[in-house]
Order: sequence, then structure tokens, then C-alpha cells
Amino acid sequence: MSDEELMRAALAVAHGALASGDVPVGAVIINKQGEIVATGHNERELHNDPTAHAEIVAIRRACKKTGQWRLEDHTIIVTLEPCAMCAGAIAQSRISTVIFGAWDEKAGAVGSVWDLLRDPRSLYKVEVRAGVLVDKCSAMLKDFIQGVRKRG
Repeated sequence: MSDEELMRAALAVAHGALASGDVPVGAVIINKQGEIVATGHNERELHNDPTAHAEIVAIRRACKKTGQWRLEDHTIIVTLEPCAMCAGAIAQSRISTVIFGAWDEKAGAVGSVWDLLRDPRSLYKVEVRAGVLVDKCSAMLKDFIQGVRKRG
């Protein structure tokens, strides 16, 4: 599948966050054969858990499914640039590639505010492809935020 097709899958997963009032961020993890191993969307509001970001949810599910904590030769596709916590989890799980859509100019840790995954001091090097379907990913987030502001 192309990066765009994979991002469409992540966008579809992101919609699942809306039912619990979570920010609609979705993540998909694929193996080297291109098969979807796990998905996740934000579940912070659902579980009152600040660590329940889409990437963390998907990583936990992928590790459970594969029976390993090392996800070498796996790719994570996420609709929003990972934060520092998620970038750390991606590195620690040894995911080899990150594909993301929208940039996070406030808390992004894969190129916006920080670049934890490509820092020369990082122990694990991760390939990063950014800005995939950026307009669609950004629009989903903006629509959610505008809806929250109207209700608040």
C-alpha cells in the first residue's frame, strides 16, 4: 500500500476517538509484508489515562499480537506528528519507520519542536516521512477543535 492509502486507514481509525470525546488521532502499525498488525486511536478521555495516545495504544496492541516488545521492521502511520512520549515509545519499541500527516507545532517531537527520532545522539535511528495527506489530517483536527470551542 502507498503512504497515502496507509494514511487513509489511519484517518479512518481516528474517527473512533470521537465517540469518547477524544482528539481524533489514529495510528496503524504494519509489518514488513505490509499487513496491518494493530491500530489505535486516542483513548485519554475514555480511560482517564494521559498515556493513552493513539501511538501508545497501537504499540501495546502490536506487542501483544506479535508476542514481542521489539517491533523491528514495522512501520507506524499516525495522523498527527508524535509527541515526545510517543516518539520515545516508538524508539524504545524499535519501530523502523514513522509516517505522519499533520505537524504539531506545539508539542511535535519528530521535526516541529524537537526531532527526537533523528537526533544524532539517539540510540535508535528511525526513518521519518512527514506531511502525508497533511490537509486531510489537519482538517480533521481543526474541525474537532472548532467543535469543542463552540460547545465550550
